[in-house]
Amino acid sequence: MSSKETRSLSLALQGGGSHGAVTWGVLDRFLEEEKLGLEGFSGTSAGAMNATLLAYGLHVEGRDKARELLHDFWKRVSDMAALSPIQPSPWDVLFGGGNMDFSPGFMIAEVASMFVSPYQANPLDFNPLQDILEELVDFRALRSCQVTKLFVCATNVRRGRARVFSLPEISCQAVMASACIPYIYKAVHIDGEDYWDGGFMGNPPIFPLIDAGCKDIMLVQINPINIDKTPTSSTEIRDRINELSFNSSLMLEMRRIAFVDRLLDAGVDLGPEFRKIYIHSINPEQEMQPLNLSSKLNARWDFLCRLRDIGRQKADEWLAENFNRIGKESTCDVREVFL
Repeated sequence: MSSKETRSLSLALQGGGSHGAVTWGVLDRFLEEEKLGLEGFSGTSAGAMNATLLAYGLHVEGRDKARELLHDFWKRVSDMAALSPIQPSPWDVLFGGGNMDFSPGFMIAEVASMFVSPYQANPLDFNPLQDILEELVDFRALRSCQVTKLFVCATNVRRGRARVFSLPEISCQAVMASACIPYIYKAVHIDGEDYWDGGFMGNPPIFPLIDAGCKDIMLVQINPINIDKTPTSSTEIRDRINELSFNSSLMLEMRRIAFVDRLLDAGVDLGPEFRKIYIHSINPEQEMQPLNLSSKLNARWDFLCRLRDIGRQKADEWLAENFNRIGKESTCDVREVFL
């Protein structure tokens, strides 16, 4: 990375529970790089929380504050989760690699979710994540920002479509809506509508960044697209269904981008609203493949730090190889990866 010229990226951040700590690591490394400008942010679920903390930190005090907020958020999540009955068993800690296949708490919760809804199990709608977010982010100050491009995606339950919240309408409730797992929490009510996790409809949303004029978009993926073998056990099948479901909207958006890109390369005049977009991607697919759905609820601090370090390493490798290509070309072959 020999160039002294500042280059800029916009970030699209996937959601995936505790696996969002990988994105924390990516952001932490990016924030260390003074020559890397960060323009806009979109996110879903854990990605929405990471994006909000990043945008707010940069807005109020800059890069160091953003790094501090991200660290504090994930540490508080871990401390809060230590009080939960859903914990890795000793066997999981020794041999699970982050999964909780032998966790009694996880097994009970999984079975209970088939028969008891959050409207019965959590009638007061207690969500400690909301308290953590409200303690770390002054949403009034965030909404006053005139330059930050921040987008948060949630799923409208009744209408079956995505809603992308942007500044100045982003509130703590909007971020919580983006991360509302329907078998754990009640739907989040905003402006007369109910919302669930945005991963069902946009994980993460790409087009809001394009519409906002962003030229280079970095996609941080934490849900594997490819796996090495066909799942055969019931647990493996459920895991793969979850991955496919939470990648489907992204695959569709990237196919649209590839189609427009192909027309532009062929010299077709599509009008001023269509322009060349450079797509970049960090996707620790090999590292994430062994982690199943249960690990997304594992918030042990050592596990989160391990995921963070994976993200930092991948970001460091990407910067070393591709920094000088920002603004010049895509470093992700969209057609090969997503078509």
